[in-house]
Amino acid sequence: MGEPKGVAEGVPNAVRPDPSRDDGRRAVAWLTIAAPPSWSVTPSARSWCTCGYERCAIGRAAVLQLVTAHSEHRTTCPLLTPASEGRAA
Repeated sequence: MGEPKGVAEGVPNAVRPDPSRDDGRRAVAWLTIAAPPSWSVTPSARSWCTCGYERCAIGRAAVLQLVTAHSEHRTTCPLLTPASEGRAA
């Protein structure tokens, strides 16, 4: 038999990165917006976070306010902005 061959004669097999390797990143906050293409249909949105924050909105004005509130939450969320207490400078 001999050594294993690659795809073609003399071409080595490619070494691919391990797809199950964990890089430590986790999704924490989500914002989902349903905006149908027709202006006659009312848009809706949902914002939620693993810290327990959850809000829903229906209607254009309410969805815009929810987008702003979601952005503000991302700056104050304890999971995204760890407390500076006890951290060495």
